[in-house]
Parts: sequence; C-alpha cells; structure tokens
Amino acid sequence: MAITYDTSFIDHMPQNCAVQFLDRVEVNPDAEAFRFPVGEAWESVTWRQAGDRVRRLAAGLLALGLESEQRVGIVSNTRYEWVLADLAVMCAGGATTTVYPSTKPDDAAFILGDAECRVVFIEDASQLEKIEAHRSELPAIVKVVSFDDADADGEGVLSLDALAELGDAYLAEHPTAIDDIAKSIPADQLATLIYTSGTTGRPKGVRTLHRAWVYEGEAIKAQDILHEDDLQFLWLPMAHVFGKVLTSAQMACGFPTAIDGRVDKIVDNLGVVKPTFMGAAPRIFEKAHARIVMMQQAEGGLKEKIFNWAFGVGTKVDELTLAGKSVPALLKAQHAVADKLVFSKVRERFGGRVKFFISGSAALNPEIAGWFHAAGVLILEGYGMTENAAGATVNHPNDYKMGTVGPALPGSEVRIGDNGEVQLRGPHIMAGYHNRPDASAEAFTEDGWLRTGDKGEIDEDGFLKITGRIKELFKTSGGKYVAPPAIEAKFKALCPYASQFMVFGAERNFVSALITLDPDAMAAWAAENGMAGASYTDVVRSEKVEAMVGEYVDALNAQLNRWETIKKWKLLDHDLTIESGELTPSLKVKRAVVESNNKGLIDSFYS
Repeated sequence: MAITYDTSFIDHMPQNCAVQFLDRVEVNPDAEAFRFPVGEAWESVTWRQAGDRVRRLAAGLLALGLESEQRVGIVSNTRYEWVLADLAVMCAGGATTTVYPSTKPDDAAFILGDAECRVVFIEDASQLEKIEAHRSELPAIVKVVSFDDADADGEGVLSLDALAELGDAYLAEHPTAIDDIAKSIPADQLATLIYTSGTTGRPKGVRTLHRAWVYEGEAIKAQDILHEDDLQFLWLPMAHVFGKVLTSAQMACGFPTAIDGRVDKIVDNLGVVKPTFMGAAPRIFEKAHARIVMMQQAEGGLKEKIFNWAFGVGTKVDELTLAGKSVPALLKAQHAVADKLVFSKVRERFGGRVKFFISGSAALNPEIAGWFHAAGVLILEGYGMTENAAGATVNHPNDYKMGTVGPALPGSEVRIGDNGEVQLRGPHIMAGYHNRPDASAEAFTEDGWLRTGDKGEIDEDGFLKITGRIKELFKTSGGKYVAPPAIEAKFKALCPYASQFMVFGAERNFVSALITLDPDAMAAWAAENGMAGASYTDVVRSEKVEAMVGEYVDALNAQLNRWETIKKWKLLDHDLTIESGELTPSLKVKRAVVESNNKGLIDSFYS
C-alpha cells in the first residue's frame, strides 16, 4: 500500500521563492546553510550570513535598475556564488536565466538574447569572452558581474563585492526594499528561464513560475524524508533543473548543503563531506559500479571470491525482503559477515553516512540499482523534466519499488494518455516556452495536461514505470518494435567498461549498435594488459578489447528476444562528450547527433 500524504500544505505554501528563503533565514539564523571549498579546505556560512549577502546583492541589482520579471543570466559551473546570485535575483523580483558554462558562444548568445537579460553573472574570463564576442547582439545587457575579481574593471564588469557595495548604498536609502519586494511577488510571477538543451535545433526557454519551485520544495518536505540535520552534497549543474530543484528542497527543509561542481572531485568530496544524501545522474552510479567491480576483478583470488559471494548473499536477502518474506537465520548470519567484509567498504566510498541517493535526469538501470541496494546503498529513482520543475514522481525511502520512478509528488497528478504517453498536471507545470506560443500549445493536451513524450505504465499502487521515449521506440523492417533504452541499460549492467551503448535499426532488417568505452576504465584495463601508456584510441582498437567487448555483446544477446539481438556493432575510437555536442550537460546522449555523425558507419552495417 502506497503512503498517502496530507496535501493541505499547498494552501499554506510560502508565496514565492524570496519569501521561502527569507523565512528560512529567520527561522534558522545561526544554523549552517552552505559549505564550499576554498583551496584545500572547506568554509561554512550560516543562514544569517548567506541572507545578509543575498540582501546586499539583490539590492545591488535594484541599484542597476532591475525591474520585476526582468531576466538575469548566470553562466557558471556549480558553486556557492551561483546559489547566491540566483537567490539575489529572486529577492530582487527578477527571473534567473541559466546557461551551462560548456555552452558554445553562439548558443550562449542566443539564450541571453532570447531572454533579453539585463545583467549577467559570469564565472570567469572564458565566459566573459563569449559575451564580448556577441556584444552587438545583446543590447539589453547593462552590466556583467564576475565571480572572479580578476575580470572586474569597475565599469562594464563588476565584482561581487562591488555589486554588494552598490546594494549597501541602495539599502541606506531604501532599507525595507528587499522585504517589500518579497511580499509583493505573486505566486504566478516568472522565476526562471531554463533552456532545454534539446537534441536538435535551438533550445527552448521554459518559463517556470515561483509557485512551481516553492511547491517542489514543500512537496519534498511533506514526504518527511529530509530534515534540518541532514547534509546534502551538491555537484549537479545548477543550470539544469535537477540541480536547481535541490536548492528549493533545501529552502523548504532547512538542511545545509556542501557545494562543489567539479565532477572529478565527487568521490574525494564524498569522503570529506560525508553527506546524508545526494542527487545524481545515472551515469555517476554506472561509473561507481564499474570502478568497484573492476577493482575486485583486478584483486582476483580470494578477495574476488569473497566479493562475489557477498553480493550473491545480498541479492538473496534482497529478494526475500522486497517480497515481504522472512530471512532464514543462516542467511541472516551470512549477510552480517558479507556486510562487514564487503558492503560496509562500498558504503564507505560514499562517506559512510548516506541514507539514500536520488537518481534523476535519465533512466537508472534497475540491475545497477539492485546491485547497490544489495550493498545497503539505497538509490531512489525519480522522474520529471524541465517543463515541470524537475520533480514529478519519486520513490520514498520507506515505500519504493525497484524499476519504477515512484508515485506522483503529493498534490500533483500523473496519468497515461494516448499511445501510452505519461502526462502531468499540478502546481509545478511550466507556464509555456518563452517566445514560442506554437511550441507551448503543442506541449499540452486539450484538457490542460503536460505531454512528456515518454511512454509509461502506472501500477495498482500508483507507481510509475517509464518504458521509453515515444520517439525512440522504433520498428524494424520485419514489423517488430524495439525499445533502445532497455537494451542499452542491459549492456551497461553487463559490461563494466561501457560508457555508451547506442542501438539503431529503425526500418532496417536487424538491430545494430555503436559502443564507446569509459576512458578511466580503459586506462586501468590497459595498465593490467600490457598497454600502459597507450592512447585511448589504440587501446579500444586493439584485437583484445574487440574480443572482450564481443563477449559482452554475446552475453547481452542471450538475454534478448531474437529480433532485438545485436547483429553488427562497432567500437568508436572516442567517447561521447558534452564538448563534442553528442551529450547534453546532464549527460544524456543526443541520439540524433550521434546517428548523424556516424551515418556512414551505420549505413555500412546494412550494405
């Protein structure tokens, strides 16, 4: 039986994001709010300190002439200053426009221009160059504010401190300005423009209102899963809706957040910060799973046998527990030994205090989720999209089903529409696409539900299972339907070296695949197989690697229906990257781009 929630909180939510934040400052002034790296150490600030800084920066924006709903861009990696800037925009009554730091100059200029940004926060000189290269196309920008003091010239580019000093002068003349504005912002005022990365064409700016962000945070609070004594580690791109929504949860629940957007530091940071929870994209869990498995394979001998035995025991215990059955005494004793010898060490890699992870932005492989679960690491999968402020459904620590993305958030609705499409309704739904009335109309059904483009099923307890993208499902020339994501997920669970596995075959007579291998995993493989120091390209082109991957493809085919089996495949000599345009910043594959870039190779499979 699924948990039911009291949804009366919707009638008593804070009016807007500014009030939500300022209320948190007032309730917990001396509690830790944020933690961030400075050199090799971590510094901490209280809610009062963060609140004072935000007020000064917000007043600085008002001094620059920012008016209600005018857009302010942020072009930066995830860092403490990003959150300060965003909160300042909210408290000044403006609307944040997010730009990934990896966004190419032309696209960055398009986003900032389409949004008509008046002020832009930048991380460093490389982001400033993007703006300067297209300055003539961005007449609305009156000032740039840099997180790096070295870029500030005191005129066109201000430092954060200079903006705060402008705020001090403004507050001296208008001491109640921030509180007055916070009280005046209606729930349906524009809060953010987040541009969807898209797989083709120009990105679309999703118009998200204050009520959507406030609702997301309050809905998480209503589930009673996060509290003031929790600690979040936040590395996700703040330009992405998943990262942004976790700050809404922080404002509602009051827990502190340790922030560092350097992806290569995630594992090291987890050991130092020791968080109780973290949000992540599935690729992070795939890499962690592969790394741990390969380390044990490299150990070999007795350690590898103990490792495999422990996961065999953990899987048996999980099967019984999830089925509601009792665990026999002998198996329980074996599990205690497995936990001490193996599982505790897996958990320690994540800091040793994690209650659960939240996985989102793409489908999580159920087998990898199950593997972690056997080790006592709970990954709660959720589902949502930019158009609904990230959270539509999520599993609960005390009520979850592996392989599903959970039930709808309290106070919102999910239904299955035509063609099995998942459709959403609730306070978190966007107001439409910026300057795109036609696209906005197409995004909704006639009775007002948001179309997601995803196929899904809802079980008797209200748990949603995503079965694929409607547009990704294809039919072979033999008339058989194939769902690429399901096949791709199976391969990643089988092959610890896999980075990406992309299935093709629409209107063809068989299914083929392109495969990329993880550079870090292959560097370790090369060191153990007489190819230390060889380039990635040379390693993946070697006969030994080709044969190894072929064995994994054979193992995959043994699990598939005949018409789904991979008849031909090829290893690419490079991994997909954000910089190449083949991955979105949230690490989703741009399938159409990959297919276009490799059209000749794919066609050769069928010639």
